[in-house]
Amino acid sequence: MEESLRKYARLLLEGCLGIKAGQPLLVLTPIEAYPFLRVLAEEAYMMGVKDIYFDYEDEVLKRQQLENLSFEEIDKSSFWNKAIFDEYAKKNAAFLTLCNFENEDLSGIHPELLGYVGKRYVATRPYYKKLQRNYDISWCFAAVATTGWAKKMFPNSQNPLEKLWNEIFKICLVDRRNPIMEWRRKIQKNKEYSEWLNSLGLKSLHYENGLGTDFQIELPKNHIWVGVGKKMPDGRNIIVNMPSEEIFTCPLVGTAEGVLKASKPLVYNGALIEDFELTFKDGKVIDVKAKEGAEILKQIIKADDGACELGEVALVNYDSPISKSGLIFYETLYDENAACHFALGSSFPKCLHGTSGKTIEELKKMGLNQSAIHVDFMVGTEDLNITGINNDGKKILVMKNGNIRL
Repeated sequence: MEESLRKYARLLLEGCLGIKAGQPLLVLTPIEAYPFLRVLAEEAYMMGVKDIYFDYEDEVLKRQQLENLSFEEIDKSSFWNKAIFDEYAKKNAAFLTLCNFENEDLSGIHPELLGYVGKRYVATRPYYKKLQRNYDISWCFAAVATTGWAKKMFPNSQNPLEKLWNEIFKICLVDRRNPIMEWRRKIQKNKEYSEWLNSLGLKSLHYENGLGTDFQIELPKNHIWVGVGKKMPDGRNIIVNMPSEEIFTCPLVGTAEGVLKASKPLVYNGALIEDFELTFKDGKVIDVKAKEGAEILKQIIKADDGACELGEVALVNYDSPISKSGLIFYETLYDENAACHFALGSSFPKCLHGTSGKTIEELKKMGLNQSAIHVDFMVGTEDLNITGINNDGKKILVMKNGNIRL
């Protein structure tokens, strides 16, 4: 286990963040992750990193604050203020966010308050978010196994924590001799998918499956399909999600029509949203249904003017490693890489030609949705078919039975 943890740490620092000696590092982490953090810190110091800031999160403390503080007191709490991200962004730091599922029971917490803190969480670090959206800083989201998450996934296991770590190692290719080289090969394959999609000149996409999705959306004229690997302005290659199987682009604002039925649960600020569907008209969500968490979902789409529209269209093969595992991870980072998905909220400017240096208002005029939030949700299934229409009006089967048709 010790050697696998070290290989995982090196993969994140070198393979994903491309961290340099002397570069600061900020790690947003669940407080339960301290055993891995000690390994990560040791590896970072050996690579010449001297300035590491750990920003700890805890679900129990979160509930305590939500139960006892008013909106005004929440504003003053450092727990929800992430201005430290802007401070480190100005120092050209690398940013690692460690994700896990620690589902503290949030029953009784008003959905409006949950929506408010989610918005504040983003709004207090605007400079970081701007650099992140443009890939002008080194950042990565990755998972860390914790006891609560492991028990959620493997309640009957004798050693659920070890079992979860082994799943993470397998999916992230840490069980291979050279994980960084394996990811370079995967990036190349992902690039082939992106290049094929970019060659099609797609104008719109139509989604259909047996679950109940019947949905179409248009794409901007100069959209770009982007894959796993990202190139930094200084030439370094980074991987912003570990693992990552997706190829994604931006939709054209105001064009979403129809019903999207979620194929996996969504966890938002520790709250579980299950078995839900969104109905769109003229680009906006006009109806929300959910077996659990409907009020929270309604608050998400009320976060600001752009929260009720889509900002990302992502394709993921149903035959991806996470999908093949047959597991629901209850963590968006993993579940979104098991299925095609969309995101409510902000688009990534790099998914459209000609966006460099544009203001938010200019991006809106170019058809890119803008919002303080970016919330992914999964719609992919084994029988999902996606038909594209190109600029010449020709129909192209982009995905059949959940897999890209390249």
